[in-house]
Amino acid sequence: MSLRNYTYLLGVAVAALGLTVSVSVSVARAQTVEEFYSGNVLEMYNGFSVGSGYDNHNRLIARHIGKHIPGNPTVVPLNMEGAGSLKLANWLYNAAPKDGTALGLIARGIPFEPLVGGAPPETLRFEATKFTWIGSTTDEVSVCAAWERAGIDEFSQLYDKELITGGVGIGGDPDVYPRILEDVVGAQFRIVSGYPGGADLLYAMERGEVDGRCGWSWASLVSTNQRWLDEGKVKILLQMSLEPLPELTAMGVPWVMDLAKNDEDLQLFRMIFARGAVGRPFLAPPDIPADRAAALRKAFEDTVADPEFLADAMQARLEITPMTGDDAQALIEEVYSTPPHIIERAREILRN
Repeated sequence: MSLRNYTYLLGVAVAALGLTVSVSVSVARAQTVEEFYSGNVLEMYNGFSVGSGYDNHNRLIARHIGKHIPGNPTVVPLNMEGAGSLKLANWLYNAAPKDGTALGLIARGIPFEPLVGGAPPETLRFEATKFTWIGSTTDEVSVCAAWERAGIDEFSQLYDKELITGGVGIGGDPDVYPRILEDVVGAQFRIVSGYPGGADLLYAMERGEVDGRCGWSWASLVSTNQRWLDEGKVKILLQMSLEPLPELTAMGVPWVMDLAKNDEDLQLFRMIFARGAVGRPFLAPPDIPADRAAALRKAFEDTVADPEFLADAMQARLEITPMTGDDAQALIEEVYSTPPHIIERAREILRN
């Protein structure tokens, strides 16, 4: 074979190979959401220990969401504990696959950490507004509660007496809320932090390691520890949310917003306690394909409206007051527009 013919045939082969690769890439890019998820696995991570309120919500969603996703992938709930779920947030943003096969449920306070600066900046390796927000199962009202042995029945007693409370780490409600209340209204807390999750805090209360928890979902308390209320083992001292809960108000539990001394205090409280509105935030890494992001958001909305899901939630005594992914995104962007001097005040409180 002449060199000219050999060169010609080689060129044809290379061109054909290039065409094949091009066609393969085009086919892959044209893959539908259903084709992608069919036979695939969706991993749903929770940033806390097994048995916590977050874990219960994650496993509940994981049991039902697969049938609402085109292609019906196998859904596997997993736990990735660490730093009050900051470990999971960083992993989702930087290391998780960005193809729609990984979701996470993180502490509601974590998305706001880059804003309020409670954690060292080098530990916050994400931009909250760039996550793919999927939705939230609850709009939470949090409470401060004291174990009966503490001898504290009302929030006003904390002006003169210290309450030893448990924490879960950077960004967790049980760590942030007491510090804000100390600075703004003068309540006295001593925080023992580092517990892996909410369930561990409850064990610590029972064992006498701590005497309370300030930043405890009321819905979670009722669903898992109603007997403590019935037996008078825990006293509810304060409710913390953007809007008061009529049930708690009827019980005579004060609302945090009423403790604000001026407009600046009120703005600070609204910035901090807005996290409760995204009570159980499900999110995915940034930059996943738009059609898969839309499918996951719709699947979440369909799941929280599914009668079988709601029956399971009722049986587990888990309150479902959902927020869509679009609404979660809008709320986070709104909080990030808080006036700079209010943001700096919050940062100073959480640095000390």
